[in-house]
Amino acid sequence: MRDFAYTRVEAVAEATAQSANGAVLLAGGTELLNWLRLGIVDTDQVADISRVDELRGIVRLGETLRVGALTTLNEIGDSSLVQQDAPVLSQACLKAASAQLRNLATIGGNVLQKTRCPYFRADAPGSKTMPWPCNKRVADSGCAARESGYARLALFGATELCVATHPSDPAVALAVLDARIEIIGRAQSRTLAMSDFLLSQQDARRLAAGRAGNEAVLENRLEPGDVIVAFHIPLDAAARSSAYLKVRERASYEYAMVSAAVAVELDVAQVRAVRIALGSVAQKPWRLTRAERALVGMRLETTAINDALDAALAEASPPQGNAFKVRLARTAVHRTLMTAAGLA
Repeated sequence: MRDFAYTRVEAVAEATAQSANGAVLLAGGTELLNWLRLGIVDTDQVADISRVDELRGIVRLGETLRVGALTTLNEIGDSSLVQQDAPVLSQACLKAASAQLRNLATIGGNVLQKTRCPYFRADAPGSKTMPWPCNKRVADSGCAARESGYARLALFGATELCVATHPSDPAVALAVLDARIEIIGRAQSRTLAMSDFLLSQQDARRLAAGRAGNEAVLENRLEPGDVIVAFHIPLDAAARSSAYLKVRERASYEYAMVSAAVAVELDVAQVRAVRIALGSVAQKPWRLTRAERALVGMRLETTAINDALDAALAEASPPQGNAFKVRLARTAVHRTLMTAAGLA
């Protein structure tokens, strides 16, 4: 690990200035320290924002829940406010990593974590010393994962340059809750829909069009000097009837093969409103908007649900070794929908 200068930040304005000057922000550190060790991030400045109190806490403001970016995953998962008004977020946070990591890991840092694709996570501190091609690490070198048969690649939104997925559990819950992310930059603050904040590879290509640089490294809409302040969650009837399911190879300290988040509002036995997001199938939480529209007004019966999901999932383009995940995703959404509706 290379030497770096360490600065402790006491206020958001100072964090913004440090970021604008090229410093990498340190929150819980559970992800950043790995980036530095592996050579994913190469910096000589680290600014510690972990003591900025205005970035912490969970508070209800009318019909909105505000969650500070430095709030830890265990604090969110154990919050009675979150459990009551947005249970999908509590469940997603408590299914992430391990209890020890959740005591340090912040929700702001969690949604900014990078893919767990093993071809990206190589221990290669030098920029040109990768043992295999990875466009995210070395531009225009290729993508070793595409033909690898590795079973954790993207079903949606990928390009020929990259087929990696985003591993966050809370990000999927935030997407299904229609949460907005509050960002303070050098000039002004702004809010973005969580579904738009993270980028698929196809989103990144559109954003990178006409500008120099490696499109494969674009994963979110943060600019230099930007600091995530909080997440704002609208508290509607669907949010209160929500659930999260994580399908993984073991029950602890494992990333999802597929995850599903559902928020649903019923009118007696019919669907009045529904939101569905999949995790670990794209480089962002993937909303099944076609299925959401099709299910409104329907009764929650197996045939109708599967027909709606099959039509939405027909848009998937699984790489080699990932076709089974389409069926897995359908089953996960079906089960989560019934759980959220209280019909499991």
